[in-house]
Amino acid sequence: MTLREKWIGWRNGILGDPGFQRFAARFPLMRPVARRRARGLFDLVAGFTYSQTLAACIQTGVLELLASGPCATRDVAAKADLPVEGADRLLCAATALRLVERLGPDRWALGADGAALRGNGGIAEMVAHHHLLYADLADPVALLRRGGGGGALARYWHYAEDSGQGDGAQVAPYSALMAASQPLIAQQVIDAYPFHKHQKILDVGGGEGAFLCAVAGSALRAELSLFDLAAVGERARARFDSAGYGNRTTIFGGSFLADALPQGHDLITLIRVLHDHDDAPAMTILRAIYAALPPGGKLLISEPMAETPGAEPAGDAYFGLYLLAMGSGRPRSPTEIRHMLKAAGFSRSRLIKTAMPLTTRIILATR
Repeated sequence: MTLREKWIGWRNGILGDPGFQRFAARFPLMRPVARRRARGLFDLVAGFTYSQTLAACIQTGVLELLASGPCATRDVAAKADLPVEGADRLLCAATALRLVERLGPDRWALGADGAALRGNGGIAEMVAHHHLLYADLADPVALLRRGGGGGALARYWHYAEDSGQGDGAQVAPYSALMAASQPLIAQQVIDAYPFHKHQKILDVGGGEGAFLCAVAGSALRAELSLFDLAAVGERARARFDSAGYGNRTTIFGGSFLADALPQGHDLITLIRVLHDHDDAPAMTILRAIYAALPPGGKLLISEPMAETPGAEPAGDAYFGLYLLAMGSGRPRSPTEIRHMLKAAGFSRSRLIKTAMPLTTRIILATR
């Protein structure tokens, strides 16, 4: 047994002792620590009710209603199609989570965290589809035993298990969700990297083109290309034309797991794509990108990553189980991704800082 293993065993024995817990709660110097640990443990136990409170606020439109101004309980109940007692219970729960703020015995306003949530485009759409994840996690042991997939979330993200397939109607739900949630990270990536230095940019797995539309505003002279399923590309074309970028964009239809990528681009971007795939297909994607790039060409990878300091639960706890339920992919640390890049042939890579690493981190690789 190593020294660290011995220390962990001793520590856990102390922390698990009810007598020590009572002592820590009474002792003035240790009481704040004990209370923080107790709060953290309770949040871990009760977290599912918090997320369901948020889901109910979004589903009923409570946050949008309060964003237009304070309301009385009966007005919230009428707009949300809830009984007054149900609306009051939801508003009280949302107040405890800072989503809502109580102004008086029967008057409510949007809370600080509720306002911040509304300011992050795409979060509401993400929360709205979480009922699929909740259904899969109703029996998490069964999900783990079957090796992932096979449930509601996998059916929603069917392309993950059946890559390259799907007509316009089939790809619409997940394509729209990815586009709606893109603002969460697009601006961070643009703020962190000088896209204007490149002449031809290809976004692989670019969906409806939301990310490229954001890049277009900062890389005014660059030619923009998108590679994704043909049915998704059709939706991207409509977005580019609507935004006025139709003459600057080229769309290539195909599967990045089966088809060669178009060449001639000095930058290829991979935005929230790599972690959606298991190791073997992820390596296929990286090798295809390496083959498509000229010497000195760049690959920019942006996605949430495992082992992010201060945001560890977002990696393996949230995305680890989310991707397992989806049936494909896993969160990876920057070190793992850089090792994969080296194996794919890239000469060097580096991590680029972003403003909110919890949401996305960036790795830039050079061919």
